[in-house]
Amino acid sequence: MSEKTYNPDFFVIKALEDGVNVIGLTRGTDTRFHHSEKLDKGEVMIAQFTEHTSAVKVRGDALIQTSHGEMKTL
Repeated sequence: MSEKTYNPDFFVIKALEDGVNVIGLTRGTDTRFHHSEKLDKGEVMIAQFTEHTSAVKVRGDALIQTSHGEMKTL
């Protein structure tokens, strides 16, 4: 059985303006972009870290909710 190195908790990204970019970054020795989404105002994306995704970059005005709290991008 393989050991999981990621947190399966979900997080929520709500776009507060049109054109918010959500970019998934790969896990491993070479970090690369592997997925990109563009959200319009009011759209919500529910996501989680996986064995392939180690980080998420959010560009634009958005509200991000996690089990650790809530934050707003500037």
